[in-house]
Amino acid sequence: MVGAGTDRSKTALSGGPAIVLVRPQLAVNIGMCARAMANFGLSDLRLVSPREGWPRTGAYRKGAYAAAAGAVHLLESAKLYESVREAIEDLSFVYAATARGRGQMKPVLTPAQAMPSTAARITAGEKHGVLFGPERTGLDNDDVALADAILTFPVNPAYASLNLAQAVLLTGYEWFRAAHGDAIPFEIEERSPPATREMTLAFFDFLEGELDKRGFFRPLTKKPVMSRNLRNMFHRMGLTQQDVRTLWGLVVRLVEGPRREPKKVTRKKQAEGADS
Repeated sequence: MVGAGTDRSKTALSGGPAIVLVRPQLAVNIGMCARAMANFGLSDLRLVSPREGWPRTGAYRKGAYAAAAGAVHLLESAKLYESVREAIEDLSFVYAATARGRGQMKPVLTPAQAMPSTAARITAGEKHGVLFGPERTGLDNDDVALADAILTFPVNPAYASLNLAQAVLLTGYEWFRAAHGDAIPFEIEERSPPATREMTLAFFDFLEGELDKRGFFRPLTKKPVMSRNLRNMFHRMGLTQQDVRTLWGLVVRLVEGPRREPKKVTRKKQAEGADS
């Protein structure tokens, strides 16, 4: 399954910190993490002792690949390790993602605080990574002890447990903003230029004239205020030329009623007309 926003014609971004899933329990969560990574241009997926091995087979494999939603290349290139130590030995800086304070006197940062530094240092040639623990228990203290700093998320203190893929997604989002900027990927296409003041004022005159005929402005003493309010309402819309033409046609049709359908001429009548 490929997501609706997937565009194979565009160059896929890659790089970023390694995403190290420590003893993940569910194949579907590994697939969802791959999808989150692909969303934000992360490409180094590392798995430490998955509960049921890797690569998965049968239904487990099918579930993981379906959850990846097109990011199967990350599942296929995922590196497998027996221990956290092996998984991070080539990295120069490691974050441990956790929702709990561990009393290990390490710097504690949010992804928004951590990723700008990570982006700059990766650009300079360093290799960074983020550890994410098992779904049920999270990282243990020995895992955290291998990290340089703790990565945590500003969440509801009464419900701080994040789904594994959600944690990867939030980290990836801040990585992408730091590394590639946060400009929106597309803008509204201008299908019609803005309406000129002459055009809008002519429409107002027409509209108010028709409303006046039908007794809209009552009492008459309030007509100036009502007219100003009506015009200001339309001005706030930022009308385009097409908007004004559409509104004008709408009012015309309400005033004049439905268009009359042209009468259909049957072949028989056409023949009778030709004979006469």
